[in-house]
Amino acid sequence: MTRWLAATLLASLALVPTARADSADDRFKAIYTQEWNWRQQQFGGYDNEDSQSNPAAAHLPEVNAKAQAARLAHWDGVLKQLDGVAVKELSADNQINYAVYRPQIENFVAAIRFRDYEMPFNSDSQFWADLGFMTRRPLRDERSARAYIAKLNDVPRYFDEQTANMRAGLKRGFSVPRAVLDGRDVSIASYAQVKSPEDSEFYNPLKDLPASMPADMQARLRADARQAISSKVIPAYAKLLKFFRDDYMPHARKTLAAEAMPDGKAWYRQQIKEYTTLDLDPEAIHQIGLKEVARIDAQMQATMKKSGFTGDFPAFLEFLRTDPQFYAKTPEELLMRAAWIAKQVDGKLDRFFGLLPRGRFTIVPVPASIAPFWTAGRGGAHTYWVNTYDLPSRPLYNLPALTVHEAAPGHALQGALAEEQTGYPDFRSKNYISAYGEGWALYCEKLGEEMGIYHTPYEEFGRQTYEMWRAARLVIDTGIHHKGWTRAQAIDFLASHAALSKHEVETEVDRYISWPGQALSYKLGEIKIVELRARAEKELGPKFDLRAFHDTILGLGSVPLPVLEQQVDAWIAKVKATPASGKTPTGA
Repeated sequence: MTRWLAATLLASLALVPTARADSADDRFKAIYTQEWNWRQQQFGGYDNEDSQSNPAAAHLPEVNAKAQAARLAHWDGVLKQLDGVAVKELSADNQINYAVYRPQIENFVAAIRFRDYEMPFNSDSQFWADLGFMTRRPLRDERSARAYIAKLNDVPRYFDEQTANMRAGLKRGFSVPRAVLDGRDVSIASYAQVKSPEDSEFYNPLKDLPASMPADMQARLRADARQAISSKVIPAYAKLLKFFRDDYMPHARKTLAAEAMPDGKAWYRQQIKEYTTLDLDPEAIHQIGLKEVARIDAQMQATMKKSGFTGDFPAFLEFLRTDPQFYAKTPEELLMRAAWIAKQVDGKLDRFFGLLPRGRFTIVPVPASIAPFWTAGRGGAHTYWVNTYDLPSRPLYNLPALTVHEAAPGHALQGALAEEQTGYPDFRSKNYISAYGEGWALYCEKLGEEMGIYHTPYEEFGRQTYEMWRAARLVIDTGIHHKGWTRAQAIDFLASHAALSKHEVETEVDRYISWPGQALSYKLGEIKIVELRARAEKELGPKFDLRAFHDTILGLGSVPLPVLEQQVDAWIAKVKATPASGKTPTGA
């Protein structure tokens, strides 16, 4: 047992705060403060696109079965402590915090009990590629540089533990389906087959060390980094690549459905609960999806006629997928078009939002190592990634919807506001709940109509295609994982309803196959936000203020959908009670 793990086990035993809590609020704060600090020690060195990790952490997390058992014991203890909190005695703010925090811990516990760590990747996101995101943080001083190099030296141990976990998953039939693994080894090979350390993505942070750092120190750090990359990182990726090709791919399960795996029905229901924050039956979700597909299909048919196209719907989709007018000729053209759309949005934000962040985002291409199997774009508080790989699969008519979703007023704006919130515990301000975040971003695609972002019938059709894409996910995800659909069925369903390229259709379906439940969060979250807006408009009438409505939603940070509904209802009640001449309040 390592010294670090021993310390972890001791910490997990010390669950009861030493200071005696004077109130329910005090007791609750002691619980989550202790757990959050412990959590940072556990995962402080982990990096991915959404990571809030400490760049000074000098190791990657331990992920072996013993470490997972220690975490389970700790979080089980936290749940027992939470059972002892008198929720009705908490302040109003802490009742919200509790409603956010408890499901967070319950999901952590469920993930370990189901041994999710034995399947630590999917066709979209992988632990070996996630490490690449730590190369995008600048090394501001010697301490951060030394910590970064220490993490590079820790890669072999980290990969060995992940490999042992994957072997255990294979043994019990808990793996990514074989059907979606072709080509996924390319992302490992891109790290394993570099010709020299300086060519590695992991060397990039050493190329731009602060000018204030002495030259001899810079030279030592670069030498140490080259040594770590050549002797540890590259061999670790090469070893992982061999395992992936020789062991994982041949022995991965031949089934597709989540429910076909060990304890699969219960596991799939837990994935639904985690990603949607709702306890919905897969069949109910499937029917919601079919209803939404029919509704959006009628809108798309009308928009096709508005464009002047005289053929049928399949012919229109073929026209959109093949006509050169709809595609950028260079990566720079695609990036510049995205920037132009984002700037149009920027000039209109103050008409729709009272609360705007100080933070800004940049627009960059998706890294080449992951671009072939990544989505068309992705956004966070600081970055809007645009996928410039395979330009004939990146139609420009979809770009306005993609941009308002991933950048502003979608993920970048929401993420920046969440980071800038004051008064929220870290577990809330640094947390991301998919149903809320993706629901908000999809709602923003609709909001783009009111903002005047779609200028042609083709761009409006692109927005409808994106909404159809998310509605189709409800049908496809549950179709695959609950009803036994084949990959071909899922591809045909998506391709026949949305103007996505063949590459995007196949990449997305593979994502749903290998990442059960996640795709359900978008449409179910958006449906709830649209429903809440309609309720507020109806109940408030002339007192409804769209900017205040948006500020109320965004001011919450990231919360489960039941909490969002409760807080919007409280805001509606507050506005009703406000004199007509009064300023429309935000928040609940």
